[in-house]
Amino acid sequence: MTDIQVRRATPDDAESLVRLRGLMLAAMGNDIDGPWQKIAHDWFTEQLKSPGTFAAYVADDPSAGVVAGAAGNVWEHPPGPRDLSTVRGHLYNVSTEPDFRRRGLARACVVALMDWFRDETAVGQIELHATDDGIDLYRGLGFIESTYPTLRFRTTKA
Repeated sequence: MTDIQVRRATPDDAESLVRLRGLMLAAMGNDIDGPWQKIAHDWFTEQLKSPGTFAAYVADDPSAGVVAGAAGNVWEHPPGPRDLSTVRGHLYNVSTEPDFRRRGLARACVVALMDWFRDETAVGQIELHATDDGIDLYRGLGFIESTYPTLRFRTTKA
């Protein structure tokens, strides 16, 4: 891992972030064909221009390019008795190219992102949705299961 550098992503990395997102979504059993990649590329490009509310960190191999990454954003949330902050963090898009797995690259990207949340934002909590493959990584970094399950309702747009 000595030649691989973890760095903050720039708008030029949007294509790599979309590719890594596709790997993650495919591993979760999703069909990744369709128009989402163009929309995601534009979204990442725009988000990367907002360094106060969005960050992504990537592991850059000198030969292969970006091989791992993690992204996160800050969102407004009302304070409560156990969290007086008015913003929370959401960690997502953690993925590593198959040939580069088991080298600590995803962990390094997540740690860099957690440092950003801690050092450069007012976030009081960081939330994520974990896959079975990733849950031990997150537990090892101090994440705990929430008392309340995540539920989802999809709206239909005409």
